Amino acid sequence: MSLALVFPGQGSQFVGMGKDLVQWSGSAKQTFEEADDVLKSGLSSLCFEGPEEELKLTANTQPAILATSVAAFRALDSVVELSPSWVAGHSLGEYSALVTAGSISLADALWAVRERGKAMQEAVPQGEGAMAALIGMSGREIEGICTEVSNDSGVVSPANYNSPGQVVIAGNRDRVKQAMDLFRERGGKKAVELPVSAPFHCALMEPVSHRMAQVLRDIVIDSPNTVLINNAEAHPLTTAKQIAPSLVRQVTSPVLWENSIRYMAGEGAGVFMEIGPGKVLTGLIKRIDRSVKTGYFGSPEHLDAAVELVDKIGRAALRGDSQ
Repeated sequence: MSLALVFPGQGSQFVGMGKDLVQWSGSAKQTFEEADDVLKSGLSSLCFEGPEEELKLTANTQPAILATSVAAFRALDSVVELSPSWVAGHSLGEYSALVTAGSISLADALWAVRERGKAMQEAVPQGEGAMAALIGMSGREIEGICTEVSNDSGVVSPANYNSPGQVVIAGNRDRVKQAMDLFRERGGKKAVELPVSAPFHCALMEPVSHRMAQVLRDIVIDSPNTVLINNAEAHPLTTAKQIAPSLVRQVTSPVLWENSIRYMAGEGAGVFMEIGPGKVLTGLIKRIDRSVKTGYFGSPEHLDAAVELVDKIGRAALRGDSQ
């Protein structure tokens, strides 16, 4: 039984995240202090106290979730040594995964995602883009709907393949609305527009790709010490030279989350631990593969269950269990 660590993306933030971690863990406290110093801002105060509207701004949300996720990882790792065989993150969470795998320093990652967030906010004028979660139809059918409603005046495409029967779409607002209507007409179960400030992971983010290519050229990237499963292809990355091109592709490519989880499970990951604020990924993983064990850690109250799960992996390894 092998361990995979997964890290959440934008949408998992909430006011108060990380506050109990820094009160409990010196490692977490140092992480937030480093984030405040790197960004020359009160990021920790924004995470702990809000205001919520400011925390929800993409340029703030992305470094905030990154800092909280890394703080949670370091806090848990200081109690029970984490030795994952794989790491993966959902969209923004891929940067958290890279930091914990020793590929990118926290300082460089914070700067990179702050620039990423700014570029995403600026790429599409407010109100012109949209995203929606479509539930109850296959990815292939949703791809067909997106193709039907896209034209020279506007586009929409799948942005996240989250779990069986759940696909998020993104694009010009009017095309997203048309796709939602057509989805409902054809028997889709549920279509919900998401409260986001930009249409992520679609062709409208192309300017962000160019900006991130520049940003990533200016930071040091090492080979990860744990196999990273990337978003863009749901493929294992093991060398430094693979990382930056993959992160650039990620900006306009859909997040292949379901395929990423299936790949790791197929390679022997029997336990998935979500590290960071919330437990959205845990719910998705349960829908993708009910045979794997799941856990999460983002607060001291989750410690006992997380330690017990990690200990079980160690005992299984000593016995030579394959599952």
